[in-house]
This record gives sequence, C-alpha cells and structure tokens, in this order.
Amino acid sequence: MENTSCRQQAAEIFQAVLRSMDPSELVQEHASRIASLYRAENYQKLYLVSFGKAAFPMAKALTDAVGGILSRGILITKDGHVPEAGLPEKIAIYEAAHPVPDIRGVLATEKIIELLKEADRETLVVCLISGGGSALLVAPHEGIDLREKQDITQLLLKAGADIGEMNTVRKHLSRIKGGRLAQLAYPAKVVSLILSDVIGDPLDVIASGPTAPDETTFQDALAVLDRYHLKDRIPEKAHDILTRGALGEIPETPKANNPIFDKVENIIIGSNKEALQIAKREALARFYSTVILSSELRGEAREVGRWLAYQAIEAYHESGPTAPGKICLIAGGETTVTVTGNGLGGRNTELALAFAWEIKGTEGITLLSAGTDGTDGPTDAAGAIVDGGTLIRAEASGLDVEVCLAANDSYHFLEKTADLLITGPTGTNVMDLQIILLDENIHVR
Repeated sequence: MENTSCRQQAAEIFQAVLRSMDPSELVQEHASRIASLYRAENYQKLYLVSFGKAAFPMAKALTDAVGGILSRGILITKDGHVPEAGLPEKIAIYEAAHPVPDIRGVLATEKIIELLKEADRETLVVCLISGGGSALLVAPHEGIDLREKQDITQLLLKAGADIGEMNTVRKHLSRIKGGRLAQLAYPAKVVSLILSDVIGDPLDVIASGPTAPDETTFQDALAVLDRYHLKDRIPEKAHDILTRGALGEIPETPKANNPIFDKVENIIIGSNKEALQIAKREALARFYSTVILSSELRGEAREVGRWLAYQAIEAYHESGPTAPGKICLIAGGETTVTVTGNGLGGRNTELALAFAWEIKGTEGITLLSAGTDGTDGPTDAAGAIVDGGTLIRAEASGLDVEVCLAANDSYHFLEKTADLLITGPTGTNVMDLQIILLDENIHVR
C-alpha cells in the first residue's frame, strides 16, 4: 500500500493524542481539589453525575480518588462504552443511544433529576461532562415526548446543522439542559469537570450547557429552524413551545445574572486545542516541519476536505519542489454533512474521500481524519487514512467517487479501498483531528 510509513506515522500521532487526552488522567488532576473542597466546606453529601461518551472513565477516575466520601452517583453513557466492572455499587450505570436519544436515556435522566432534587446546601454535586451528553441526558419539555425529540434531532442532523445550532434548539425543548441541571441542584454547590467537544469551548454549548448560563433564547431556536427550513417540519407541539417561549409565555433558560450560578464552577479539563498541540509535538519529534492550520474547522465536510487538499499542495509548492522535506499540517474542529443520499458515512470519511479525490495519483501526501471518540457519525469507524492511491485503488475495483459522494456513501467506498480507520470507542472525545503528512519523496502531478 502506498505511503505505508506515512500512514503508520499518522496513526501513531493520532494514538499519542488519544493517550494524552485520556479522561481518567485529566480527572485525576482535579480529584484532590474536590476532596479538599468537600472537607473544607464541611459538606455532608457528595453526589456524582456523569454523562457523555467518556462518562465511565471519568467516573472511575474520580471514585478511585475520592470514593470514600462519595454518597451516590449516576452515570449515563453511549452503548458499548461501559467495561465489565470498575465502579462501586453506589454508582448506578445506564447505557443509552447516541446521537438520537432513546427511552433509556429519558429514564436514566429522570433518575438524575430525582437525585438532584435531594441536594441541599450541605451537598457537593460533581458533574463529569463529555461529548455526547446532549443526546444522552434527555428530559423532554413538558408537552412533547421522546419520539418528537428524536424526530427533531434527526431533522437537524440531516439538514447539516452544527452542534451549536442543534443544541440551541435542544436546550429550549429540555427540562435539564441550558443551565437547568444547575437550577435543579440549587442550593447545592456544583463543580463540573468538562471534556470539550465543541469549537471554541463555549460552556453553554458543550453537552447543551446543563450547568452553564445559556446565552441563547427561544427566538434563537426558532431562527435555527428557519435557517434550515424546518419550521413546518418539526412536530407541532415542539413548535408551539418555542413560539410561546419567544413570546415570554414560558420561562427562559437561566442566564448569567441568575444567582444559581454563584454556586457553580465549570472547569474545562481537555479540548481540541490541547489535542492539536500534542499532535504538533509528536510530529516535530518525527522531524516534520509542522503547522497547525486551524482549530476551528467547520462547514460541509467535503468542502473542507477539498480545502485541506489545496493546503497540502500549496505547502508543497511553497517549500520548494526540489527539496520539500517532511511537512505536517494539522487541523481540528467538527464539520457537518448535509445528507441527501441513502449511503453510510460520517463527516470524517466524507472529508477524507473528498480530499483523496483532489490528490488522486499524487505520491507522498497522506491524510488521517478521525473523531477522537472513535466513532464517525452512524458508523463503527473513527474515520479514514487516505493517500494519492486511494482513488486509483477504487477505480480498479469499479468504484465511482462521484456516485458515492452523491449518495453520502463514503464508508462503503473507503471500506473497499481498505482506508477506514477503526479504533473502537476510545473513552475520550475532543472533536475531530486531521493530520496531513507530506513525505520527502512527494510528487505532485
């Protein structure tokens, strides 16, 4: 296979990032402070609430460190993200669906709501929040049911709405998102340790900001629906709630001036920006001239893939064709896919396929594009590793890249070219990472 060395080095850099973003170690760095706070303020109860794709390793790290003072806890994570054992019986563990919520998530969230209602001034609540929390922490607004919430999520996903837009709508159709978890816990002290999976790390967007002041409004949620022409497609009850909220007939989500946030501390313990710096360090250690292109990649995945291909070719030309040396370009963020076909794929495989199309036949350019959680959209792949030979191999197998992209079928295309990157659940989630390697023997057509 072409560029075996570069493909291997890209994978090694990616794995190094995952190790450094291990949520267990990130939580451990804050565990002693939480124990000290509990004792110094003379709290009588310690509640643990953990939700997201990294909920299990985060909870295990904290309970290993402070389990002796833990009163009770509840954990909600994605199917397949729970090892066989490792948590004390005080922690109730629930698995649920992601990215479209299911009834298990609703029932588990009700358990969290019940627990928080027991909190008082003598209670310290520790929230461990990671990517996927929006879908896993589910408490539909009174007047709508789970099926309607699922329909809305699916419509937003297929329309290509980004995570911020999706969460703006979800927060205003929820009883626990948009600062309402903190509202439920008040007057207890709340400390949230947060693994960010959102561009720019805005606290009100990560997992729909359950412990953060909400900067968005009902009117903003309606504007998102307008932008994607979904106002007439969402369930009537949901539209009615958003409309009544915009008219002031339903209370807004808690804002920054609400006194409940005097009792809340939100701490980001890991992010995509940190992941990019780790990737840069690893590339430099392998003697690559390294540049971080962006920590805020967004937009249509295939368009971003084309843009990254242009950046790679431009880097080659700027370095000098006679002796380009080893170059590494790094980017991160989270793109979107507007689904128009019936194929299978995620944003990283679609991005990678578009990149591979642009560099068809070019020797010496390799791209790894993958989700740090190990899951790319509705697939079992983290993403893909492609090079100039990807399209050559595809044509030999009778594959048509235009047909596959039109059908949003990047997964099956890259499966047949043996370019999928499958890691399984990684236990962390700091958005997506793109690593482009240009080797010393590059030849641009």
